[in-house]
Amino acid sequence: MATKTWQLDLAHTNIEFAVKHLMIATVRGRFGGAKGTVQVDEANPRAAHVDVTIDAASVDTRQEQRDAHLRSPDFFDVARFPTIRFVSRRIEGDPQGDFQLLGDLTIRDVTKEVTVDVSHEGQGVDPWGNYRAGFTASAKIDRRDFGLTWNQALETGGFTVGHEVKLTVDAEIFRALQESEKGAKVAA
Repeated sequence: MATKTWQLDLAHTNIEFAVKHLMIATVRGRFGGAKGTVQVDEANPRAAHVDVTIDAASVDTRQEQRDAHLRSPDFFDVARFPTIRFVSRRIEGDPQGDFQLLGDLTIRDVTKEVTVDVSHEGQGVDPWGNYRAGFTASAKIDRRDFGLTWNQALETGGFTVGHEVKLTVDAEIFRALQESEKGAKVAA
């Protein structure tokens, strides 16, 4: 069996985050720009390799002033660090069900290992000759671990921006069907 390369389908993928604001509400945002590949060895799906690069400047919280602040040196510093990248190291569990994807997340110039909880949502052939698979993923990080330390203390105690960031991804990946696969049921 051969290794097959899948591409991230950005039109059918959402990369989102959530963080506490003033310790009382949750602010959500997303990244609109990303690219990625998944290399799958059919003989050993647990050896799959995921490599995703996110355009940090594509951050969108539906509030332009906040988005500009997030792009500034106080947070992502997109002029110096234009991308956020995740590269997998290993998979624990069943890649056809629920599993953990362990890998290196790089934000700014800091790389830390993170554990991402993933669920395989399904797969199948689309009407255009591609094979597709869907996944949902979630992780929690402490933004301070990545040099995102800007904050303001509140008079009532606590801080303006929470330290914990919840990451969620709904991803669809695809690859072109090979001639030998057309008309036959395909295994990922």
